[in-house]
Amino acid sequence: MNICVVGTGYVGLVTGAVFADLGNDVICVDKVREKIEGLKKGRMPIYEPGLEEMVARNVADGRLSFTTDLAEGVKKSELIFIAVGTPAKANGETDLSAVEEVARGIARAMDSYRVIVNKSTVPVGTGDLVREIIVKNQPKPVAFDVVSNPEFLREGSAIEDTLRPDRIVIGAATQQVAMLLLELYAQLGRPMIITDVPSAEMIKYASNAFLAAKVSFINAIANVCELAGADVSQVMKGLGLDPRIGTAFLQAGLGFGGACLPKDIESLIHTAAALGYDFKLLKSVAEINRERAQHLVEEMRKALGPLDDKVTAVLGLAFKPNTDDMREAKSVEVVALLHGAGATIKAYDPVATENARALLPRSVTYCASPYEAAEKADALVLVTEWNEFKFLNLERLRSLMRRPVIFDGRNLYEPERMRRLGFEYHSIGRKPVLPA
Repeated sequence: MNICVVGTGYVGLVTGAVFADLGNDVICVDKVREKIEGLKKGRMPIYEPGLEEMVARNVADGRLSFTTDLAEGVKKSELIFIAVGTPAKANGETDLSAVEEVARGIARAMDSYRVIVNKSTVPVGTGDLVREIIVKNQPKPVAFDVVSNPEFLREGSAIEDTLRPDRIVIGAATQQVAMLLLELYAQLGRPMIITDVPSAEMIKYASNAFLAAKVSFINAIANVCELAGADVSQVMKGLGLDPRIGTAFLQAGLGFGGACLPKDIESLIHTAAALGYDFKLLKSVAEINRERAQHLVEEMRKALGPLDDKVTAVLGLAFKPNTDDMREAKSVEVVALLHGAGATIKAYDPVATENARALLPRSVTYCASPYEAAEKADALVLVTEWNEFKFLNLERLRSLMRRPVIFDGRNLYEPERMRRLGFEYHSIGRKPVLPA
């Protein structure tokens, strides 16, 4: 098929590259000229394992190209995927200005039947909005259909999630237009569900809201465990063995961040309110998540005393492992609180350092390794659970620190092991390991 993907962020670029890898002719469009010029030269605007190689392979084979000309992409394609950003406004409402701009551009360029597919995460009713915009801006009436095809990819495993999704959701007004998407995805051999457009839009938000609720639930349980002397890791295992619950998204820690969950739950709260429903449950989910960084820093104050004379090593800056994305990263909150308390901060992240510089205080010292960050530190805070942190030489780390205290925001280590190694160790929802 001939496909146009508008937007070259995580969703758009990965979607375009995978569609090309499946044998389709794909043209990716973005209005940011520097991004497109970089892509033409093989420079990726994001860090995602395997993406650079996939893009290079399909560009070399002539199946994938890049342009700033939306009209060119529309005219060459039968399927047009809208995969632009939908950030949150200050009040939690989704900013659909980029989607609206693309819809107007498609309307002006469309000269024959096209299928427009909303891949961006958008509130219920956006399909109707896109349809209205196209009808109003067409130079002459041309038939088209609007489909909802939400994405469920995770940064750090985006290619795998696109090639082997748990399910493919297609929201279409008619069976006929849905069949075009079924044909596109058929070779993946994954479960597909066909719904109406509003239901498909709602599935995306409902999925993310439920996952966010699981994270906040286990973090609330962790708070109770800390007060009661219970171990949240054991509680999680007991919960997760119930097949009705499962272990996914039941890891206690600093909470969720990134471009999706925080934004999507705020958007769903706003959408529900606009429809006349006060979504109290989801408001509590968001509130619990907002408290996590403050909770960790308060535990540091209890253990260390005033922080204004303390050197603190922060390991992990990206919002999750295997990405350089700093959007809603918990490190930003933790570092801001430590900085506000007067702590001296040394930080390390395998790939997100450059993106972090624009968001963190200028006084932060960026280090080339975890060991450099730990040198002469009074405490170490683990914020992002990069795999390399599991295999640190902890004896070496302890010998470098002025005071061997670790605050583990992701429960990466086992308390008993940290006791044997001579650390004072504080984690989430578990008894601290204190000095003898």
